Amino acid sequence: MTTLKNFINGKFVDAAEGNTMPIENPAIGQVYGQAPLSGASDVDKAFKAASDAFDGWKRLAPADRSLALFRIADAMEARADELTAAEVQNTGKPVWWMRDGEMPQCIDHTRYHATLARNLPGYSTGEYLAGYDSSVRREPVGVCAQVAPWNYPLLMAVWKFAPAIAMGNTVVLKPSDTTPHTASIMSEIFAEHLPAGVVNVIYGDRDTGRAMVAHKRPDMVSITGSVRAGMEIAANAAPDLKRVHLELGGKAPVLVFEDCDFDRTVEEVATAGVMNAGQDCAAGCRVLVQESIAKEFIAALAKRVAQFKFGAPDDDNNYYGSINSAAQLARVQGFIDRLPSNAEVLTGGKASRLNGGYYFEPTLIAGLKQDDEMIQTEVFASVQTVQTFKDEAEGLRMANDVAFGLAASIWSENHARVIRVSQDLDFGQVWVNCHLVQAGDMPNGGFKHSGHGNDLSAEALEGYTRMKHVMSYTAR
Repeated sequence: MTTLKNFINGKFVDAAEGNTMPIENPAIGQVYGQAPLSGASDVDKAFKAASDAFDGWKRLAPADRSLALFRIADAMEARADELTAAEVQNTGKPVWWMRDGEMPQCIDHTRYHATLARNLPGYSTGEYLAGYDSSVRREPVGVCAQVAPWNYPLLMAVWKFAPAIAMGNTVVLKPSDTTPHTASIMSEIFAEHLPAGVVNVIYGDRDTGRAMVAHKRPDMVSITGSVRAGMEIAANAAPDLKRVHLELGGKAPVLVFEDCDFDRTVEEVATAGVMNAGQDCAAGCRVLVQESIAKEFIAALAKRVAQFKFGAPDDDNNYYGSINSAAQLARVQGFIDRLPSNAEVLTGGKASRLNGGYYFEPTLIAGLKQDDEMIQTEVFASVQTVQTFKDEAEGLRMANDVAFGLAASIWSENHARVIRVSQDLDFGQVWVNCHLVQAGDMPNGGFKHSGHGNDLSAEALEGYTRMKHVMSYTAR
C-alpha cells in the first residue's frame, strides 16, 4: 500500500485530523494507496511555511534560483523511470506515451523555466522626465496557491511550480485528488534542492482547494481545471482581490478545407481526438469539414478512428489508456445516452471495463447541430464530432460559435487562406496542419471561458511578477 504524506516546510507530515483518501489505478479499477485529506489547519500550516520562506527566496540571486531548477530537472531525469511508473499507475496512461512523450517534456519545461529566472525583460533606466530618473523593478507576486489537474498531473504541476519559483515566488501546490502520486516523488526532489517552505505540497479534495483560495495569505491563485471550478475560484478570490490565473476547458475546432493534404490530414486529425484518451483541453474534438470533400473525408476518418487500440498501459500496441475514474467514465457515457435523434454514431460510442479499468472506445459522431450539447460542451474523452461547412465564412462562424477559446487548427495548403483564418479564429493557440504540438517556449493560454494567464513561455513572467516604478529626483 502506497502511503503519501503532505510536504510542509521541508517535512513530510500527515493531515492534522488524520483523514485520508484512496489512490486508484484506473487501468484496473483498484485502490493501491492513500493520501492525506487535508483540512483548513493543514492549509494554514502550508501557507505559513510559504510565507516564512518568501523573504529569503525572493532575495536569492536569479542565478541561484535558476541553478535550483536545473538541479530539480536533473533529479527528475535521474528518477524518470520512477516518475513514469508512478504516473502510469495513477493515470492509466500507456508506458510508452509517458516515457517517450510527457516525461521528456516535464524535464525540458523545468529547464526552460530555469533559463527564465535569469532573463527578466524590462524598461531601460533613464530620465523620462527632466530632473527625474526612473527605473522599473520586476518583483515576485508573493505566495502562490496552485492546483494541478488530473489529465497531466506531473507535466502541469511543472507548469505551475517552475515559473513561480523561477520568479522568486513561494508555492502551496495541490495535485488533483485522483492523481496525487507523482507529487510525492517531486516533494522528495524539492526537499533535496530547495530551502524549506519554498514549495509545499498538500493533498485533498475540492474542499481543500476551496480552503486554499479562501485563505488570506496567497497573493495569487493558479489552477488548471474545469470552467465551473474556474468560475468558483474567481468568485472566491474576489473579496481579497487575489490575482487569478485560470487555465480552463476547451472545445477545439479542427477546420479541414478542401485543399488539405488529404491522407496526412485524416491521420493527424484522428490522432488529435484520441491522444491521452482525449483528456486534453486542446484535443481536436470538433472536426469541421468542407462540404466538397466531406463524404470521402468522413468515411476515411471514421475508418482510421476505429483502428486505434486502447487498454493495458504496459502494451505498446495500445495508443491510449484509461479514463481518469469511474465517475468520469459515467459522465462520458451520459453524453452518448443523451444524444439527440439527429446524431449518428459512426464508430465507437461505448464504455469498456476492460481488465476492470475505465476505458472508452475511439468514437466519431456525425449529424449534430451547432447548438447540440456535444458540440457546445467539453466531453473530455476519445470522442470526436464531425460537421460540414460550405465555405470559409461558414467554417469560421461555426468554429467560433462556442464559449471556449483555447485552441484550434487549420488544415489547408493555401497560404493566404491560412493567414486569413488564423487571424479570425477566436482562440489563444492556432495550429496549422498539425494539432496538439506544444513548445515550452511558446504561449499556451486561452480566451473566453477557457480562462486567462499563461504557464509557458516568457509570458509566464507577467503572471508571476509585478512591476514597480522607482522614480528619483535628480535635478541639480
